[in-house]
This record gives sequence, C-alpha cells and structure tokens, in this order.
Amino acid sequence: MIFTTPHCFFSCSTSLPFSLSKKPSFFLSKKPRLSTWVSSRTRSSSLCTASLITSPDSFEVGRLIGSYGFMNVTSYSGFQSGADLEFSSGDLGQLRVQDVGEGSVKIRLYEGRIAQGPFKGTPVIFKVYPGQRAAGIEADMMAANELNAHAFLQSSSEGICKNLLLLLGGFETKTGEQWLAFRDNGKYSAADFAKATSEKISRARSLQEKPWNPFEQEQAFKRRTYFVIRLFQGAMNGLAYMHNHERLHQSLGPASVILNTIVERDAVYLVPKLRDLAFSVDISFSSLEEGPSTFSEDLWRRASSAGAFTPMERRSFGIADDIYEAGLLFAYLAFVPFCEAGIMDSLSLQRLLESTFKLDVMATREYCLADDRLLEAVKFLDLGDAAGWELLQAMLNPDFRKRPIAEAVANHRFLTANVL
Repeated sequence: MIFTTPHCFFSCSTSLPFSLSKKPSFFLSKKPRLSTWVSSRTRSSSLCTASLITSPDSFEVGRLIGSYGFMNVTSYSGFQSGADLEFSSGDLGQLRVQDVGEGSVKIRLYEGRIAQGPFKGTPVIFKVYPGQRAAGIEADMMAANELNAHAFLQSSSEGICKNLLLLLGGFETKTGEQWLAFRDNGKYSAADFAKATSEKISRARSLQEKPWNPFEQEQAFKRRTYFVIRLFQGAMNGLAYMHNHERLHQSLGPASVILNTIVERDAVYLVPKLRDLAFSVDISFSSLEEGPSTFSEDLWRRASSAGAFTPMERRSFGIADDIYEAGLLFAYLAFVPFCEAGIMDSLSLQRLLESTFKLDVMATREYCLADDRLLEAVKFLDLGDAAGWELLQAMLNPDFRKRPIAEAVANHRFLTANVL
C-alpha cells in the first residue's frame, strides 16, 4: 500500500466537478447516510465525532498531492490476504514474475482546509473515491466502509486514539464522488521514510561521497533504530486500539502508516497514525453471527480452511491475520531503511520469508548474514539478544493461534527495553 506524493501513477485532473449547493447523500442507498449513521451510533460520543462536517461549503480544496490504485497479485500463493493491495508507479518494476491485475478504484488525494465554523483553518487531506459511473459500486462500498469504521472508532467513550487518523467529515459531489476529509497530520508514510532513508544510505556509500567515519555511522544507526522502533510501536498501538474495539484493519502496510516527520533526529516528536480502513472488518459477535460481508468473505473462507469455524475462533483468526500483516510490516521496516536503495523491497522480502524459508525466521537470518548488503538489517534485529528476530518469528508464526495480540507486540521487550 504505497502512498505517492511526488509521483502519481494515475493521471488525474485537478478540476473539481462538484456543486457546493448539492446536499450530501452519503454512499450506497443500502448504507446509512452519514447524518443518520452518526445520530444512531454516536449519541453519547465525543464532540469531535458527533460534529462530523458534511457540507461541501465548509471546505476549501487545494492542490492534488497524489493518487494511488489497487492491484491483485494472482500468481503468487504466498500472500495471506485476498484483499486488494495499494500500489504506486515505483512498485511496478519490482513485480517481476507475478501476474498483476489492476483494480478499478483509483483514489486521489488533495490538500485542503476547513473554511468556516469553530475549526476554520484546520488543514485536511481529502481522500477522493470515484463515483459509480467511473468505478462501479466497489468504490462506494469502500468509501462507506472506511467512513463507518472511522466514525465508530471515534465514538468510543475512551476518547480519540492518537495513533489513528482522524476523520473530520466528508461529502458527495454531483458526479457521485465520495470525498472524505481527514485531519492533516502529515503527508509522508512509512514507505516514504523507508525509501528516503535507503536512498540516503546509497548516496553516502557512493563513490561520489566520502566514506562515513565509524562514530558517525554508529550514531546514524542508533538514530534510525530509535525512529523505526517508535514508528512500529505507534502503529501497533493503533492496531491494538482497533482490535480492542472490534475492528480489523485488513490492509496494513508501509503506506497505511502516516508520519508527521521522517527526520530521524526528530524521532521524539514522531506520532505514527494508521489510515486506509476501506477494508476494515467488524469482528463484534453480533456481526460475526450475521454472516460474511463483502469485505470479510475471503477472510472467513480462509478462517474455515485454517479450522476456525465458531464466532470466537473466527474472531481470533481475524486478529491473527492482522498480526501477520503487521509482521510483514515489521520485516519491511527492519530491512528497507537499513539497506541501500533497490536491495530489498516488500514483495521480495515476503517471498524470501514465505516461499524460500517457509517462515523460518532464524534460517532467514543465516541467509542474510552471508550478504554484506543486509548486515545492517541483521544488526538491527539482533539487538537485545536477537529480540527483533524473536518478535518477528512470533508475529509470522504459521499457526495463527500462537501469534501474539497487538497489545503484546507493542509491549514486547524489543520495542520497550533500551535495546540500544
């Protein structure tokens, strides 16, 4: 799930074909409208959720800042989720042998701000889903699911989770596009951080630059380690909040974690936030007893194949499935930011773990030790007497019943102890 800011794979028009006089009617006719949904589910909720802004007049739209689409990798059996994966142009060169099918939903991102009311001037990021005419009913279903997931999570009596992106409102245009407005807490993602960092390593090691001195190299490693640990722990805190409130993420990846900074020296101010809840699944027992929905059908099919049949077993499987995706995210953060650009990418890393070494993490370590280009990643996971490898193995355990819950991951000694 790669969020692209400087490079857009899809060409997008910057014209804004909506009428400010149009009344917002949210999404599918079979789905509750925004106003109805909020009033029926959040009567005792926080002020922020209860006051979701639904009028186009309340927003000002700025420049287009990026776009992304979805893909299905059909020839590679190692993937654990049937949900579509988000991609950008930068990933296409890395899809060497897989068969890739492009999805019909292309999402655009715009800057903006709230133009009136008590929150006037608040910066926002618009996530724009195409209308049914352009993308069919799938786009409306994704937009409705994302809105409902955010509104439900923001209605908790525990207050707003600092590690989840905050939905401020949204509206529908004359052409049927669904515009969701999120608080602008940063335009960079974990994928952007990893890409920028790996490119920095490549520049530092190139012939055009002087070699690092050992002291500065060690300090840079420590700064990067601290940043990555804070990034991943924040993401896991957000996931733990979702699971504790009966929601799965189901599309967790490096681009679904946004960052307010990618400067390693500013790690103490880093606040990671999860986004992209379009494939989120309700795992409350009432929902599980109702049967599968559009976004949970494949999940529960895989649950049955794994021997999870009762509502309790399916709920456990769903949580473990999110943890597996989080484990792949952890592997990505352990390798890509610690290697030169182009040495490792998410698909190659997943193939290495799943297909080559059949999720035997320590065998993967032995392989990586033989490649000088991967030694910094090994060094990172070796911290705390190989605590990183221990955590990675637990999250990628082939038996879903043995994977830790998100809260246990966030409190693992690799993320909480002073491994440096």
